[in-house]
Amino acid sequence: MATATATAPGPRVRARRWFSGFGDRDTWAAFAFLSPWLFGFVVFTSGPMIASLIISFTDYSIIQTTHNVGLENYRAAYHDPQVRTALRNTFVYTLMSVPAHVIVALWLASLLARVGRAAGFFRTVFYLPVMSPGVATGILYLLIFNGSYGLLNEALRWFHITGPFWTTDPLWVKPGLALMISVWGVGASVVIFLAALKGVPQHLYEAAAMDGAGKWRQFRDVTLPMISPAIFFVVIINTIAGLQTFDQVYTAFFNASTPYGTSASLMYAIYIFQEAFTLFKFGYASALAWVLFAIIGVITAIQIVASRRFVYYEGQR
Repeated sequence: MATATATAPGPRVRARRWFSGFGDRDTWAAFAFLSPWLFGFVVFTSGPMIASLIISFTDYSIIQTTHNVGLENYRAAYHDPQVRTALRNTFVYTLMSVPAHVIVALWLASLLARVGRAAGFFRTVFYLPVMSPGVATGILYLLIFNGSYGLLNEALRWFHITGPFWTTDPLWVKPGLALMISVWGVGASVVIFLAALKGVPQHLYEAAAMDGAGKWRQFRDVTLPMISPAIFFVVIINTIAGLQTFDQVYTAFFNASTPYGTSASLMYAIYIFQEAFTLFKFGYASALAWVLFAIIGVITAIQIVASRRFVYYEGQR
């Protein structure tokens, strides 16, 4: 007796089925709704990215004839001491700001989780600074961290502590920026952590308490593993944001009175801006931008690989 054997459809059959889906009205309706985003992505994101990649292999500068220079811009970036200074400042600032941001956000979210009904009000209050422009944050930084009459040093004087010159001392420029920028915009992460904390099953705390675990042990062995996906997301997003820091630092240190800032405040994105829109070296600036893109990609990949060991997802064994 012959038996029929089921065979998988070939590539031509699969391709025919895939293209046949474009005749469906629902498919065209979906593309119609997606078309504004697709248009914006092509025109304002992917298009400029491809153009900047092409420009990075030229000496394009608007005012002179453009020539193809191959990898010369990337070689120049490798030997440019300003690139090393800007990268070092950016890395140090990011290493300071991301842990401070996560710790403060998690602490505030833990407090809000115990407030009860008033959590909605305080959640809004904490989120409002996120909506303030980066320029306003840069100006506020100058008012708070000014070494002579800033609000922070005035408060320290009440306790007979002499505060440092946050905006001029190279040792304190980046710590001050990390405190101001990372803590000021902590509201979005507070909302994320609060939602994650409310999603932790209460029976896990009850079981840990029955086993004799104290508050710290419950936080370490129950809370942190259960909210580790949220922590991982916040770390990824803030690492990328830290490596791209521009507007607050540019407003505070590269304004009309100090157009060239200081070597301690020179961030990588600011250096790209200077090369492009001050010196009109758009080819070199594009190469610098793609170097930053590669750096962010490598760091993000390392974080994703490391997350397999430290991040716990429900349903995993």
